[in-house]
Amino acid sequence: MAFLDHIKKRRSIYAIGKNVSLDQAEIEHIIKEAVKHSPSSFNSQSSRVVILFGQSHDTFWHIVRETLRDLVSADAFEATNSKIDGFAAGYGTALFYEDQNVIKGMQEKFALYADNFPIWSEHASGIAQFATWTALAEHNIGASLQHYNPIIDEEVAQTFSIPSNWKLRAQLVFGSIEAPPGEKTFMDDAERFKTFA
Repeated sequence: MAFLDHIKKRRSIYAIGKNVSLDQAEIEHIIKEAVKHSPSSFNSQSSRVVILFGQSHDTFWHIVRETLRDLVSADAFEATNSKIDGFAAGYGTALFYEDQNVIKGMQEKFALYADNFPIWSEHASGIAQFATWTALAEHNIGASLQHYNPIIDEEVAQTFSIPSNWKLRAQLVFGSIEAPPGEKTFMDDAERFKTFA
């Protein structure tokens, strides 16, 4: 399958389950390879990933649920709880972090670009997330990218012994595709692109 076909196959899949054909070691390998070969500014390799399966995956979504229970009004929590049920039904979750020590080190080493390294770190994280998401889609594993940081950061860090210099940026929850995504619409190309020759 061509690269563009893989990109098109990567969609936000919310109806996920535990019926994946790959085992945990294979999925872990895919995630590691996708992140390892994702580009970063000055080859800083600032991205870090925590991969959660089984009870750890369940524990993570329990933390998210209980954190939101304290923040969301009781009448609105039912919808939130249902959404979390959908994520918890998945096979695993990849937590994407950026190592702030790496960023600080790059700022010190290349002072002229110091203001840019936090921005470039976000770029690196986004690329790693996209690469991982697309690589999983290639193997018919559905996923959606979530952002419950920073409200969950402290408890997640304590629970999974995350270094204090790692900053949580996103959560990619994945599993078997239990229902296809809806139709994706696109704005007019003329509004997004300009070409000059």
